[in-house]
Amino acid sequence: MSRALKTADDLRRRATYLAEVIDQLYPGADASGQAPPGTRAKRGEPARPYIVVPGRRKPRVLIPAADRKVAAAALSRYARPAARGARLKRDAAVWALRLGVDRLLLPHRVKVGGAEGIDDHLASVLGHEVHLSIHIGPARANRKPVLQILDGDANTVAFAKLGVNPLTRELVDAEVAATKRLSEFCELRLLRVPRLLHAGNWNGHNLMVTSALPAWTAPADLGPARRVNAMRELADACGNSRSPLGESNYAARLRSRLKALTERAEPDADTLQTAGETLLDRFAATEMSFGAWHGDWSPWNTRETDEVIYLWDLERFETGVPYGFDAAHYRLQDDIVTKGTDPTTAVLGLVADAPAILAPMGVAPAEAEATALLYLVDLAARYMGDQAERAGAALGALGRWLLPTLLRHIARQRTAPANGTDGTH
Repeated sequence: MSRALKTADDLRRRATYLAEVIDQLYPGADASGQAPPGTRAKRGEPARPYIVVPGRRKPRVLIPAADRKVAAAALSRYARPAARGARLKRDAAVWALRLGVDRLLLPHRVKVGGAEGIDDHLASVLGHEVHLSIHIGPARANRKPVLQILDGDANTVAFAKLGVNPLTRELVDAEVAATKRLSEFCELRLLRVPRLLHAGNWNGHNLMVTSALPAWTAPADLGPARRVNAMRELADACGNSRSPLGESNYAARLRSRLKALTERAEPDADTLQTAGETLLDRFAATEMSFGAWHGDWSPWNTRETDEVIYLWDLERFETGVPYGFDAAHYRLQDDIVTKGTDPTTAVLGLVADAPAILAPMGVAPAEAEATALLYLVDLAARYMGDQAERAGAALGALGRWLLPTLLRHIARQRTAPANGTDGTH
């Protein structure tokens, strides 16, 4: 698909999702300020106005319009754009809100009719007035309502997520468990993760509320060493082990996942299972270290400061995986998303540079290629299991970038025996 078609498809999906998420958060209401007959409405409650940023054609976030101070705070903390031009546009819109001339830059509004909404429930849960900004993300299998929660003084006090379908409900439950485990039972010195404030159900959806981390602050330029040390801290947070790959629980889990995808007849599942099984067999005798990984450690899920590294979005957290998965994932996502590298080129670079990428994690050269290729199989199994291509995710079509690279490396290795030499950790 050409870049122009991809852009048009993303815009269409975002516009559709805008209406969908409003219905999820304010059931029975529409986006025109009217509550249909028969819906529950609070007596005398006015419609809730939101500003669509940057506009209806390509909505990225809804911010509350009733209070300009709150709206400006919500937009300034919505995210920190990586590109300088995008930051300047965001900052200009924030100043327009503060000066009361926001309709020039942000003309599009929606008003949600007076149906009972998620903000009513969150106010009850937190015990104070709340204002919401609502993220309108790109098409992804795991897309769900993500809410920034502000109080009446425009302080960001929490974030909330709703699980609205089988996959996102599973992910919200997983994040609840991971957040509770890491914040309450693991001693982290270099890392800070959110605290779990609430977990429950609302309107048939599972709901989690966590404390706010300063995702919007400017990152410190600390270099990669602090990040790698933090990744190693997380890897050890729930215990670690070392064994031949073939004897590990990870190998058994991965075989089971691949088999399940084939039994579901997912597209390209047979190809992926063959690739994964071949790698697991070939490196069965290779000694590897196993620990925890975040699952999506990327520039947009972390903020590095002089004191600590903040880390959030724990829905993919997992224990008992090969050391180095977080480092491999960060490299691949940074190349593709931040630097705009072609995905196939990024995968080839990851595999070629695996010894250098993984050495700071304590992964020996003899284990590096196996670790990188297993990570790619694991990632492909995730995308396939989530049905990411069907959801319209940009990297969901595995046959166009990831699977060919895996097969090429497996074919190249066929005449080379696996190295079972012990490494270091």
